[in-house]
Amino acid sequence: MIICITGPMAAGKNTVASLLEKAGWVSVDADKLVHEAIAHVTPQILAAFSPAAEKAGISLVNEDGSLNRRSLGALIFTDTALLSKQESIVYPEVNRLTDEFIASNTGRNIIINATVLYKIPVLMKKCSVVLYVTAPYLKRFFRAKTRDRLPCRQIVIRFHSQRELYRNYTKTGIPVMKINNTGSFSALQKKTDIIIKQIAKNT
Repeated sequence: MIICITGPMAAGKNTVASLLEKAGWVSVDADKLVHEAIAHVTPQILAAFSPAAEKAGISLVNEDGSLNRRSLGALIFTDTALLSKQESIVYPEVNRLTDEFIASNTGRNIIINATVLYKIPVLMKKCSVVLYVTAPYLKRFFRAKTRDRLPCRQIVIRFHSQRELYRNYTKTGIPVMKINNTGSFSALQKKTDIIIKQIAKNT
């Protein structure tokens, strides 16, 4: 079985993934795969975005010659066309790396831990269920501030960018099951166990 675990920032999706790992599942973090994929396709990224970066006065290359991901983000995340262009370069490589992980774990229950997997339909189709982990706004806010030590404004911007996350997953046609992470760790564990048993019965 392959499932996607997702949810907004600081809702607890990584905790749910770790609970399933303890129960014998294997998990791949798609966000980490994106970083790996970017490293693999850096030459294509530089070729595609260097002209726009030069116009904006942004350097995409670090002193050691590696890609400056923060500069790339500053360039593309305010421009939907540039963001789509970057995704068209990176996501095929993410797909390839994910396929490699799945192939190396044949016969095992697999988690794809990802925030925006809905943007890669070919991977979404591999998932039987989307496990959507959510939590109240304020709980997530203070968790993000304590955990990531981000400025309040940056947290609010990230939260706002994910406001349509649940709706985007419902549009995929893959069944979406919610886990409301509103209480203690033990409560989250019980909710996770119940939902996984429900998934197993329905697949």
